[in-house]
Amino acid sequence: MTTLDTGALDALLGRFVADLGATTAAASVVIGHRLGLYRALADGPLTPEELADRTGTHARPVREWLLGQAAGGYVTATDGGFTLDPQQAFCLADPDGAVYLPGAFQLALGALRAEPRVTESFRTGTGLGWHEHDEDVFLGCEAFFRPGYVANVTTTWIPALGDVEERLRGGGRIADVGCGLGASSIIMAQAYPAAAVVGSDYHDGSIAQARERAEAAAVSDRVSFETASATTFSGRGYDLVTSFDCLHDMGDPVAAARHVREAIAPDGCWMLVEPAAADDPRDNLNPVGRMYYGFSTLLCVPNAESQGGTAVLGAQAGPAALTKVVTEAGFRRIEKVSGTPFNDVYAVRP
Repeated sequence: MTTLDTGALDALLGRFVADLGATTAAASVVIGHRLGLYRALADGPLTPEELADRTGTHARPVREWLLGQAAGGYVTATDGGFTLDPQQAFCLADPDGAVYLPGAFQLALGALRAEPRVTESFRTGTGLGWHEHDEDVFLGCEAFFRPGYVANVTTTWIPALGDVEERLRGGGRIADVGCGLGASSIIMAQAYPAAAVVGSDYHDGSIAQARERAEAAAVSDRVSFETASATTFSGRGYDLVTSFDCLHDMGDPVAAARHVREAIAPDGCWMLVEPAAADDPRDNLNPVGRMYYGFSTLLCVPNAESQGGTAVLGAQAGPAALTKVVTEAGFRRIEKVSGTPFNDVYAVRP
């Protein structure tokens, strides 16, 4: 009979309680996002009744929501009710700020809705395409990643590419591959009004929304969108090609990289943005790696398998795997030029 280590058992049960609470908290965070509860609390403190009155909701479920959020550290309980401290407000109450956490939970909930189909794909190996997921996957992905792109793409990442920014300011051409709902394309179009931006994605629904968002941002005169995969997007001679958090999702990343090589100008640059990862998987066994492996299991690997899975990188591919992909495609130089705790940014050149 196996003898249990009670200390190790208690630690495992502690992780279980934390994980189960976090799982249900994901839905609560998205409820707060959809109903504007966090935004209202940023002007707090408010009682449950006051918050309900301000947001057009009912006080009893609001009270339960507030207590759960306070227990999780996302809301602060005070003598006068509940409020957000400056850090909580920064992360939870401003969808246009530098960090917006509810988007990540919206993405996670959307991905979890596909669990039965992902489970079946473990048996069949047929995967599950990005386009087959719940709409919250697309909306949450954009809501979570867009603030980071706003904070970094044109302020840090593109300036790290040498003379690329100067060329864009003078009227260069950008291909934004795997653009999703168009956030990255629009950000670059706003920053470089003389440049022409072409965003592409294989998902019709995302492209339709990208066009609407470009129109709303008043940049549709300099950014266009097409429904096309990473191996079929149109155009040649681009000064800059960008791929934000998407190469690792593709069923044939070498073919995608080869098409980028054909589309880029001889002196152009491919800015490849991928999840931060080490080459040795053991070095990714940390909270950030856990998050990425979880999303990769639900989204990235199934999508790559659905596209034939010639090379399934996953969200924690690491620099060595990425270097192998781009060199096999004909690129000669790849250099990490920037990054964040969540992303590595590479300059890839012919």
